[in-house]
Amino acid sequence: MGVAEAAELVQDLWGGRLMPQSERVITVEGGVCGRVKVELDISLKKKWAEDLAAQALGDLVPVEIVTAPLAQSQMVRADDLVRALRAAGALGTQAKLAYGFGVHLNPELPGMVAAGTDDAGRGRCVGALVSVASAYGLLEDWLRQSDPLDMARRVLPFVAPWPPALVDALAAGAGKAATEDVAAFARLYAHHAPTRNHGLDLLPALEHLAALALTDVPPEHLKGGRPTFHYRLPEARLDTENWSIAYEWNRWCLIETVGATPELLAELAEGWQTHRRTLLPRRAQWCEQVEACLNRADIVGRMSSPPVAGLAGNPQQTRG
Repeated sequence: MGVAEAAELVQDLWGGRLMPQSERVITVEGGVCGRVKVELDISLKKKWAEDLAAQALGDLVPVEIVTAPLAQSQMVRADDLVRALRAAGALGTQAKLAYGFGVHLNPELPGMVAAGTDDAGRGRCVGALVSVASAYGLLEDWLRQSDPLDMARRVLPFVAPWPPALVDALAAGAGKAATEDVAAFARLYAHHAPTRNHGLDLLPALEHLAALALTDVPPEHLKGGRPTFHYRLPEARLDTENWSIAYEWNRWCLIETVGATPELLAELAEGWQTHRRTLLPRRAQWCEQVEACLNRADIVGRMSSPPVAGLAGNPQQTRG
């Protein structure tokens, strides 16, 4: 599906007017979901290089649909769009071997709306960020094993796992002081993961909160700060009948739920440290341990549709 066809589909579904920006970028303005950008997902420094790459790669370059921030009550519209794209013949990650298409969710940082920008509110926001980051690090192996990624996405560098050393630091409590010194946490993260290309990319959030602490991050990986997580792990399985945005959103909410459950987070952190001290730590064994912890906490069912609420008390939005 091309950019123009996809933009017209968005307009048919959500209303608005088509505003071409270039041959590869069209925005849909004034629809029920606000401004929607439809573009060929290729970004090089020179237009001639983009033209050459687009011609050479053909349909390996995905068409990206970027929504304005959505309230949770609007999330069902995302799955309306998925169904419309599927019916129109759009292809997803698993349609061809070399497709590595993904869905990026940008959930708002917990507490940002309710707490405002005062120091106490900022501290709560940063503390919640660190808790969610710790939960993701401890759950990542299980997330990847419980629903394995397509081969193309495993091979491509865009959703690399977090380095175990970063998870070690989080499990040992290295991020707990971040409410007093978010810059120290930003430096810790940048030291271990100085690239956007991870299943969970914290650089936009940390650039928003402590940009000066990210001086060691290559400039091309700093695209501007925003008060959101950047969750890149989900695949765009448009051609899989039972796949939905709701499913991917609920997997994210499971991460947030673990982050908001101190006892469970502490149990996983202690288990991780014990696991890492074994002579030959095996990923499968750790995944079994995570599964057992989640079952005891009775939260695995939160991955099912329809979408569940996010972190308690957080009027979250997601940026498409």
